[in-house]
Amino acid sequence: MTNQRKPRGPYRKSAERREQILEAAYEAIDEHGERASLQDIADRVGVTQPALTYYFPTRDELLLAVLDRRDVVGKAFADEGRTMIDGMVASTRHTTDHPGLAKLYVTLSAAATDPESPAHSYFTERYRNLAGEITQYVQQQQRDGEVRADEPAGHLARTLLAVLDGLQVQWMHDPSVDIAAIAETFTRMLLPSTGTGESEVAG
Repeated sequence: MTNQRKPRGPYRKSAERREQILEAAYEAIDEHGERASLQDIADRVGVTQPALTYYFPTRDELLLAVLDRRDVVGKAFADEGRTMIDGMVASTRHTTDHPGLAKLYVTLSAAATDPESPAHSYFTERYRNLAGEITQYVQQQQRDGEVRADEPAGHLARTLLAVLDGLQVQWMHDPSVDIAAIAETFTRMLLPSTGTGESEVAG
């Protein structure tokens, strides 16, 4: 049996420094959006701006790492929900609680539609992976009778992603839009019919 060893010496310190930079970038962008400067991020960590490039050679790499972190944090919020409705509402609440990160996501995802964009492959893979994960979740929900089974799980998964992305864009244009309430309304449409013409509502 092989024991897994934690990084030691300079390797551990390097990993810790990278994490510090990523956390500082996450906080700076959360506060200031894409306008957050590399100098601000460097100052938060206590390093020089050129030192950032040792861990993140380009600004794009740093921004995409921040989006990865946003996905991890957002998924943790969504996973706390007991039902799909709870998860969708939690996900949209996380969006509105962190407008700077939401704006970064919307801006980069739009730019990434250009195949020449540095973020193109990142978003292509992200959507593919998320669609796969959500499809598996929906399939299980269908087997459990929690989600309507008259539509392909893969189609429902892609629709969920489209709704979440679309609501983010609308909210960036008009923050008065209650995207959590709209997400809840949409998710109720995915519940199995009770036979009375209405969808079930989880208690």
